[in-house]
This record gives sequence, C-alpha cells and structure tokens, in this order.
Amino acid sequence: MTPPPGWYADPYDPHLECWWDGRAWTEHRRTPSGLPAPPPPAAGGSGRARAVALAFAAAVLATAIVCGATVLRTDEASGRADTTARTVPSPAAAPALVVDRLNGISLPVPAGWTRSSYLAQDDVVMTTDGTYACPARTGRCRHGQVISRTAAGAEGASPRTVAERDVPEAADAAYGHDPGGRRPFGGIRSHRVVKAGRVAVAGRDGYLVRWRVRTADGPGGYVQSVAFPSATGVPAPAVVRLVFDAGPDGPPLSDMDAITRGIRLVGPRSAG
Repeated sequence: MTPPPGWYADPYDPHLECWWDGRAWTEHRRTPSGLPAPPPPAAGGSGRARAVALAFAAAVLATAIVCGATVLRTDEASGRADTTARTVPSPAAAPALVVDRLNGISLPVPAGWTRSSYLAQDDVVMTTDGTYACPARTGRCRHGQVISRTAAGAEGASPRTVAERDVPEAADAAYGHDPGGRRPFGGIRSHRVVKAGRVAVAGRDGYLVRWRVRTADGPGGYVQSVAFPSATGVPAPAVVRLVFDAGPDGPPLSDMDAITRGIRLVGPRSAG
C-alpha cells in the first residue's frame, strides 16, 4: 500500500514539500507554510536573482533523484521477485544528507540526527532526535542543531570577519535567549574559544570559530560558526552554525567536525 495523494516533506530539503499524486512524485513543490516554491526569474533579472535561480534549478535535479525511494516488491504467492521499480514516498525516512538550495550546499546527516521539520526557525536544517526538558524548565530543548543561513549585511566581508561576528549571535540564540525571550539555560555565564582558523568548505576558503559556552543551568555546550563564500554567486557569505550540548547526553564533537568536512556544493558546481 502507498500513501494517499498529498504534500510530504522533501527528504533532502527541509525548506520545501513535494506533492505525491498517489502513484509518483510530481515536480510541484511548496514551502511548509503553503507558499509555492519560487520559480526561476525572467531573463534580464538582477544578478542576485539569476544566481539564486541557477542554484535553485541545479538542485532540482539532485532533489528529483532523491525525492523518492525505489523499492522491489517480493511476490510471496509465487516466491518470485517482482522487479518492477516502484517510487513511493518516504517522508519519515532519515536521509543521508540534507540540501540547502538557497545557499547551494548539501550537508551530511550523522547517525542520531534527523532533518528538521516545522521548527520555529526555518533555517534549521537538522537536529538531534527527540527533545528534553530545558534545564531552566522553560520548555523543550534539543541536544543539537545545525543551521544554514546567509550572512545578511555582510556583503564583501571576509569569512573570518563573518565567523567572528556570527558566533556570539549563535551562542546567544542557542544558550542565551530563545525566540520568546525566555532563558532555557538560565543565561550564558562565560565562554572561551576552543578552536578557530581557516578551513576548506566545499572546496572554498572558509573560516570557523568554536566556543565552549558555560550556562547558569545545565552543562552548557559548544557553538561553532563556519563562514565561506556563497555557492550561488551572491555577495553575502554563507554561514553554517552548529550547536551541540555538552555533557554525556550531547552529541559527540566528532559529529561537528564530520558535518563541517562533509559540506558539498550541489548542482553543476559540485564537480569542483
């Protein structure tokens, strides 16, 4: 049996949903809020619009390949394998990677992590499985998050400058104040830089800064900002934020390094 027609989360792009017509995936996509995916702009548009359109179009092919799962059905009555390829939706399956079309990159999804769905922050691309009661008892928290975004207002800035500016914002967003103004960890007490330096990201010259954050409640955590030139050709650099809780329940720091090393370009640029 296959799921009925409807909108299902795109397994490789947390920003979009795919339409399943009951038999196969279609090319129709939309945002979780119901807005249609932006079409490519007409010829003669702005340089930024053309660059984003190129990245969007390039990622469509990759998403079309991974948007469904091909399975073989075993005919139990005859004992023979039915070799008819059937494309069925797998909205609950944890993918091996997640694609951020807006920044033209893909990121690996380690074991114990899952793509994000319907979170308050629409730039979160993956999280650790499950939630727990926040140390300050203000709600539910997650042991790990990965956020992929564009550094708005940082056009022309070096990756180092962008990373050094972004990491305090990332730390405050993760362990200082939540979107509702609450302090799920009681606020940040101190921090120290545990890692900083140049890093190759998707074949590009980037820079990372990693902080160890101490909080009033709970074990605190690690926050890392990785900045690198955008793969879509826009002047604003791309930033990947990684937030890991410390302590025995937090994800291993080796996952932070593996995700950073595994960032790749998508589309025609990926060959480089």
